[in-house]
Amino acid sequence: QVQLVESGGGLVQAGGSLRLSCAASGRTFSSSAMGWFRQAPGKEREFVAAISWNGGTTDYADSVKGRFTISRDNAKNTVYLQMNSLKPEDTSIYYCAARATFTQYIRRPDYNVWGQGTQVTVSS
Repeated sequence: QVQLVESGGGLVQAGGSLRLSCAASGRTFSSSAMGWFRQAPGKEREFVAAISWNGGTTDYADSVKGRFTISRDNAKNTVYLQMNSLKPEDTSIYYCAARATFTQYIRRPDYNVWGQGTQVTVSS
């Protein structure tokens, strides 16, 4: 079973950048598809980005496409979310999650394992 720990959140001004990291433990990380989701107060958890086990396939929500980049380093058991040109509406708790396969349903939040989340706050 994979366990996930996010880091890298913080307070940044609009237009700034942050890089989130998600460190995984467990032998199945390198074969798992990984995703990033976010949830703002009073809102449902929403899909942000996902990446296949080898990094060959990625998917992004329209709201972050062109600004965010998901990547992974299987040697380090880590997945990243580089966030550029941040906007106040990007303010949320960001969660990484793992699932067995990258499918057409990758945007659904039915992942097997979740991290505890990291807060990102973008000031205007």
